[in-house]
Amino acid sequence: MKSNQTPVNSSLFSMEGKPSLGTAMPMSLQHLLAMIVGNVLPALVLSGAIDLAAEQRIQLVQASMFIAAIATLLQSFPIFNIGAKLPVIMGVSFAYIPTILAIGVKFGIGAIFGAQFVGGIVAFIVGIFIKKIRKYFPPMVAGTVVFTIGLSLYKVAVNYMAGGFQATDPRYGGLVYWGIALLTLAVVLICNMFGKGYIKLAAILIGIIVGYVASLAAGIITFDAIGNASWFTLPSILPYKLEFPLAAVATMAVMFVVNSVQAVGDLSGTTVGGMDREATDEELSGGIKANGVVSLVGSLIGALPTATYSQNVGIVAMTKVVSLSVVRITAVMIFIAGFIPKFGAVMTSIPQCVIGGATISVFAQITMTGMRLIIQDELSVRNTTIVGLGIALGMGITQINPAGLQYLPGWFTMVFASSPVVLATTVVFILNIILPKKTIAEEKAERDAIEKK
Repeated sequence: MKSNQTPVNSSLFSMEGKPSLGTAMPMSLQHLLAMIVGNVLPALVLSGAIDLAAEQRIQLVQASMFIAAIATLLQSFPIFNIGAKLPVIMGVSFAYIPTILAIGVKFGIGAIFGAQFVGGIVAFIVGIFIKKIRKYFPPMVAGTVVFTIGLSLYKVAVNYMAGGFQATDPRYGGLVYWGIALLTLAVVLICNMFGKGYIKLAAILIGIIVGYVASLAAGIITFDAIGNASWFTLPSILPYKLEFPLAAVATMAVMFVVNSVQAVGDLSGTTVGGMDREATDEELSGGIKANGVVSLVGSLIGALPTATYSQNVGIVAMTKVVSLSVVRITAVMIFIAGFIPKFGAVMTSIPQCVIGGATISVFAQITMTGMRLIIQDELSVRNTTIVGLGIALGMGITQINPAGLQYLPGWFTMVFASSPVVLATTVVFILNIILPKKTIAEEKAERDAIEKK
């Protein structure tokens, strides 16, 4: 007698797959470890720059966890078409750090969240109209965004491998950091290239565990933060009075537009890398609108602006694990960390050299995903010129001596010179609109015509 029951889809490689908790947990933990340090660092950087009180610093960190969990859940559980329903991890974005620092120092923390409130509205509007403007973001443009994101993250990863950004640490750049970072990277590569089954899929997690054990043996892990952290906390509503200075609002609005373009790249990177297809208009629209709503809500609980996390896009591209259940479990763990500061303290005790060694291969995957998108369009002289100029100007402006930008307006350097992604995206977007379309065949015909003269 045949059963009428439909077999349960337990595949890790299907978005609707519902693998067992034991199967999904290593994948979820891998996502958590890849994002958690980056998620709290912007709060720590800001609180140090504007000298916030200890309780305010804790509030910023915990709010970062809450908003990341809410954003990730909304992306996997869309409400009224708000959310992409894609396996993406959201969190507080590094891309906004230069902007929020400049606003915070000049206008105060209330202006950051006031400008963010308006920025969230701007992002939502961009999400509504993304179907109409998506034609201006062909694979060549989206791919350049993803490619530049990957390139810009290399410096982050290598600095982490050297011990982090704390150059005041007398051991910064020491052999102990490099040794552990390279050990972590080697384990990731060995598991990924030679491992089978879940050993291959959990390569990054295994690498982090080995690196952590090596760090314990080397004595470079401190448990002070764990001992000082409390056991329970709740999010605060309007912990800061929202303020709306025009310069701050305008700058943040531009950043949210650019971040929406980056989201097109990240969402496309997720579908191309994990499912070998382009993201649909509905997925892009829902994903961008969700980021706008979440950033708006974040401004009301003292959480900084969010974005899709490129390192987690890289994990999806590397492992091909696209089950929404996996990212939902990750979101629950992030949410728990928001209620229990000690949990977050344990996660952040992982040395930066371990994180760097584990994630540099992920960043490489992001870059190559961008390249895969770029070559979906013809590599004509026109297209390669546009992509090459965008990457050259975007990467170049962040690498010159600051004196080279001293005569430019402050708002210009704040927006366009703080991140290679912003300028590269702007250049490619504009050039793709104004330069005449020419295929390889048309360019060849032009050269043939010149030779006949």
